[in-house]
Amino acid sequence: MGKLSRTVAAALAVAATARAASLADICTVSNVQSTLPANGTLPGIELLPSTVTASPVYNATITTSSATYSYCNVTVTYTRPGKDNVVVWYGFPSPGDFKNRFYVAGGGGYTISTTVTGGLPYGAVSGTTDAGYDGFSQSYDLAVLYGNGSINWDATYMFAYQALGETTLIGKALTKNFYGTSDKIYTYFEGCSDGGREAMSQVQRWGEEYDGVIAGAPAFRYAQQQVNHVFSATVLQTLEYNPPPCELEKIVNLTIAACDPLDGRSDGVVSRTDLCKMNFNLNSTIGEPYYCAAENSTSLGFGYSAAKVKRQQTSGSTSSSTPEQSGTVSAEAVAVAQAIYDGLIGSDGKRGYLSYQTACSFDDAATTYDSTTGEWELSIPSTGGEFVTKFVQLQDLDNLSSLDNVTYDTLIDWMNTAMIRYLDSLQTTLPDLTPFQSSGGKLLHYHGESDPSIPSGSSVHYFDSVRKTMYPTKAYNESVEALGDWYRFFLVPGAAHCGVNSLQPGPYPQSNMDTIIAWVEQGVVPERLNASVSSGSYAGETQMLCNWPLRPKWSDNSTSEFDCVYDQESIDNWTYDFDAFKLPVY
Repeated sequence: MGKLSRTVAAALAVAATARAASLADICTVSNVQSTLPANGTLPGIELLPSTVTASPVYNATITTSSATYSYCNVTVTYTRPGKDNVVVWYGFPSPGDFKNRFYVAGGGGYTISTTVTGGLPYGAVSGTTDAGYDGFSQSYDLAVLYGNGSINWDATYMFAYQALGETTLIGKALTKNFYGTSDKIYTYFEGCSDGGREAMSQVQRWGEEYDGVIAGAPAFRYAQQQVNHVFSATVLQTLEYNPPPCELEKIVNLTIAACDPLDGRSDGVVSRTDLCKMNFNLNSTIGEPYYCAAENSTSLGFGYSAAKVKRQQTSGSTSSSTPEQSGTVSAEAVAVAQAIYDGLIGSDGKRGYLSYQTACSFDDAATTYDSTTGEWELSIPSTGGEFVTKFVQLQDLDNLSSLDNVTYDTLIDWMNTAMIRYLDSLQTTLPDLTPFQSSGGKLLHYHGESDPSIPSGSSVHYFDSVRKTMYPTKAYNESVEALGDWYRFFLVPGAAHCGVNSLQPGPYPQSNMDTIIAWVEQGVVPERLNASVSSGSYAGETQMLCNWPLRPKWSDNSTSEFDCVYDQESIDNWTYDFDAFKLPVY
């Protein structure tokens, strides 16, 4: 007993010393080397002390906060048996700011996060990785092939889930040693788009390592999701009509105007896209006039929504000029819009994939103007085209050259090939989350209902797959209640891809980390999700979003208060069976 007491006392003394030390005292190469987990304690990982770098950063600013932060910037390299070196990068808060938390942020597109400051506002150590393929300098799509026909499987598994899991494993152990603490380290992951897929990959593959995970608009079901980016262009090719962008925009704006009041309030937001789908006939837009002034435009790469106010250009982006556009909405354009909203269905009538909710913009159907012919031309989104060439056809090409001879059946075949090939890596749809659930993890999942890049129905389908897998013997309401103890899903009315929507001035959650911390550390269950309206007539309003499967319904047009109602017809409207595939699609 006396020996144990002395051991505990010694540990407490080390912790007290670390907490009392200044950032300059502990942010040295020698100190970091001394706190590295001993080789052999983390299976398969050998840390290389000679590679350690450490430097203090003072009064840094970050995009998510107006405050400044000081931290220790640390890198270290490790090896795995038979594999290349991997660099991990951490940001350690000043000792007085550390709150026993570890945080990992997801990236976007084919890039893992390239910053270690995201956790600083929460007193958390932050970590990221180059994943062993020089991920700080190049994106994964540049490393996926060794050459035509040859997949870099190590890079693939590292990008899919392995690198981030190892970053967390190393980071948690290093954090305890760095601050000299034996206290629990609360571990969080937060990401949207591919960052949301990365978040889900950690829940599925490294669930026991995390206490709280925030997954926004996950780009999971990777095979279907990525090929789906070619679907809209294939609709144009199949129906032999390339609508001017302004014509499709008019259809969207008319749809929003008609469906806005169906949720009980007229605020410019379609909070019930299911009611819109069931009650609005797109044919009513035929003959309506449209006009758009000439402008310069940008075709975006992976993971960014043209419906967002803030646009970010990627390596696959192209810029072009468009002329003035005017005319009336044609039956051909409405046929294109309806086919896109209906989703991918093969020639045998079997469903390949779901699509964007009615009232979403048609980003993937954007056409480009050919000034030499005066015609609007088909444009294949590089988001989907590159996936097909590199990941399906295994050709080192950045996009498909054309859609000649490409049919809906072709898209389904591409999806099936990719699903089978990447089933245990990029697909990221394992529905059995037992390790995460049994270790006490909490999952906060959200998705913009009018996301024009990753269909919000994708998230609904995964939630239901988890519900059925985890609670197969329970009735629907009982299984939803049981799942709600540790997994909450929220649709964000009107929101686009990972952000607000310039076409619908609706709410967006701004404090998800505060919500997940309260749930994990204080047991405060998010029955509803706090969201703020940042534009339009209701700017500044706070809305408490409904937990799926409950849906919002206003009874008073002038209030921010609405009921969360159970609507079986709505649930049925969000339910899909992907019977084009022989394997189950979770």
